[in-house]
Amino acid sequence: MKPEILPFAPSLPSHWQLVLQGEKSPVRSLDALLAWVELDLDADLRFEKSLLLLSEQGLFWTDGKQFESWSLERGQHLAHGDHAGVGHLRLETADSLLRAWYFTLAVNPQILRLQSSFKKLTRGEEQSKGEASEYDKQVCPVCLSPKSSNSDSCPTCDPEDDTPPSTWTLFKLWRFAKPYKKQLALGFVLTLLSTGATLIPPYLTMPLMDHVLIPYEKGNPIDFHLASMYLLALFGAAIVAWGLGWWKTYLLALVSERIGADLRNTTFEHLLKLSLEYFGGKRTGDLIARIGAETDRICVFLSLYALDFITDVIMITMTAAILVSIDPLLALVTLAPLPFIVWMIHVVRDRLRFGFEKIDRMWSEVTNILADTIPGIRVVKAFAQEDRELKRFVDSNKHNLQINDRVNRVWGLFSPTVTLLTETGLLVVWGFGIWQVAHQKVTVGVLIAFLAYIGRFYIRLDSMSRIVSHTQKAAAGAKRIFDILDHVSSVPEPINPAPLGRVQGRLSLKGVGFRYGNRAVSKGIDLDIAPGEMIGLVGHSGSGKSTLVNLICRFYDVSAGSISLDGRDIRSIRIADYRKRIGLVLQEPFLFFGTIAENIAYGKSDATREEIIEAARAAHAHEFILRLPLGYDSLVGERGQSLSGGERQRISIARALLINPSILILDEATSSVDTTTEKEIQRALDNLVKGRTTIAIAHRLSTLRKADRLVVLDKGEIVEIGSHEQLMEAQGAYFTLYQAQLRHAAELVEGGAIGESLEELPEEQQQEKQVDKLEVIAKNIGGGA
Repeated sequence: MKPEILPFAPSLPSHWQLVLQGEKSPVRSLDALLAWVELDLDADLRFEKSLLLLSEQGLFWTDGKQFESWSLERGQHLAHGDHAGVGHLRLETADSLLRAWYFTLAVNPQILRLQSSFKKLTRGEEQSKGEASEYDKQVCPVCLSPKSSNSDSCPTCDPEDDTPPSTWTLFKLWRFAKPYKKQLALGFVLTLLSTGATLIPPYLTMPLMDHVLIPYEKGNPIDFHLASMYLLALFGAAIVAWGLGWWKTYLLALVSERIGADLRNTTFEHLLKLSLEYFGGKRTGDLIARIGAETDRICVFLSLYALDFITDVIMITMTAAILVSIDPLLALVTLAPLPFIVWMIHVVRDRLRFGFEKIDRMWSEVTNILADTIPGIRVVKAFAQEDRELKRFVDSNKHNLQINDRVNRVWGLFSPTVTLLTETGLLVVWGFGIWQVAHQKVTVGVLIAFLAYIGRFYIRLDSMSRIVSHTQKAAAGAKRIFDILDHVSSVPEPINPAPLGRVQGRLSLKGVGFRYGNRAVSKGIDLDIAPGEMIGLVGHSGSGKSTLVNLICRFYDVSAGSISLDGRDIRSIRIADYRKRIGLVLQEPFLFFGTIAENIAYGKSDATREEIIEAARAAHAHEFILRLPLGYDSLVGERGQSLSGGERQRISIARALLINPSILILDEATSSVDTTTEKEIQRALDNLVKGRTTIAIAHRLSTLRKADRLVVLDKGEIVEIGSHEQLMEAQGAYFTLYQAQLRHAAELVEGGAIGESLEELPEEQQQEKQVDKLEVIAKNIGGGA
């Protein structure tokens, strides 16, 4: 008989509940269950499910076949850590390791909860009021997902809002319309006047019919004077309506264009202020589509459809009032289809909200493919993947077409239905009106005026119903724009920043830690860097070197500890002021489309041509620049593709030299160039580092041999600090890394990396080849990449 599923933990998978009810299970009472984790790795780091339970009776583990348990005692603790995507949890005492478990970081939130509960039980601690546990700080209490680094937001509970856009989102645009409220008020008055002017002609048709045409039908002569007065009044009303309509259309179009321009400027400005964390989760094409296409759509809506909608509402309201004043009963028949049309608009609007949101997202995906493929066209062609990229684009475009077809099916049914209702309403008015004329309840002039008004009424009603689609498109665009504007940067500006003043360049890192989501990247880093000192960061790939540089540049904010510049926490300094004192030379230098002079002066736009040339000379770039057709006015092409890697790097160094930074960051600046180019770059770097606090990441001895100290990182922690000689004598982590790279360099030489054997060459060439071998070795030893 199948045992009954226990009710103690409804979130615990049923198969584990059955296992815990077995005869071999040491778990007797589960009423006090505090936490459980389904581990997904075994001791050999292979994927295998097991269960770790914590209750007041102790700690229990099972893989479904065997059980282990530990009673809770003071002095025990659960040590938690992670590296390279694998987490570990160790049950330890002061002098021994009792058990270790391994898991992927997907289950890290539950691990933190279990660890927090275990700490309370074993230490007898009560969480102080208002104090958050480590679990509470790092995990969302609602969904147990990791919080965003440096932020209280949860990417699971509070992602970029995926709910369908509401029409009310458009009212958030008022903050951009407010500066133009006078022009908008004038436009509204002009709309009222022009709408009123267009309603005059139908009203004049009543006396024209009743006092001129109908008497003529009865045998009376036409009063040409009276007819001329009515016709002149009709012409005057048309001229006034035209003039007012042109004025209000032009005025509101100007205002809407300025609102759209301000919206684009503000969105781009806010986008530039967001941290690198935000851009890490966004596609370039999507952001381009939002700032470009979405703002343009909003601008078109404001300049055309919003104005038409306001005009339609005013026209319908005023027409309804006139109809009621002429004949209430006939007006009631005229307005009969209105409730049905309003109901249809409401139903269709809800469906269009979902559709247009999907269309926007799909169009962003199409743009993303273009943004990926066009800049990477060299790689596409190198691997002959044109057909693959074409298929991606065609598939994405097909999906976009399918979503549009679904929306168009809804809209295609709605629009003719509204037209049918309006035509039916017009026929009802004709029929009822003829009956009233036959019974002498209204005159023919009144009926003609009614028909003229109702024609305009239904035209405006039909127009207003068609605006629904444009309104929902604009609402979808506004929502995607405000998704950017409402996002708060995880690297905020200080509330009351003080002037930075003169910078000496002393950097102090105290207890620095950084978590990216639920992954601990750096922890417990303490480092003091004196003004003018050169520090080399070395370590294996993934050891945390680039993360440390990003924290120093304040591309991210520390999760723990602090970084100070000349004794001031960098978080208290205005971001722009701080970064202007930092010169950054990257492994892959980025050049903007423009001239060489413009790229060198990127950090100092007011630099003179003499200053630019001086910086280029110091960067050993002046000679190759002069060999170009237009010298400093030569275009470098998009991303500098018309220049070699070494030339781009020297322009990057000149750019850093021109701003005269107090702190210099070198991120493997010579790793991707040949030996000859490296020598040129190294001479430029020698000029750059003079008198500046320098932090260099490199895997070549040629870059780090002049460093005052080497800082060896491993798994996000500092394991050694000292000069090259000191670290070699200590024979620790740096010594091991150095020897490994030395052996690798020797293998390159022995494996034919240089070419022919030395014995087969003349003595002079043997010396040249020996130098080449030494350069190969020199380039491959030092602090690892």
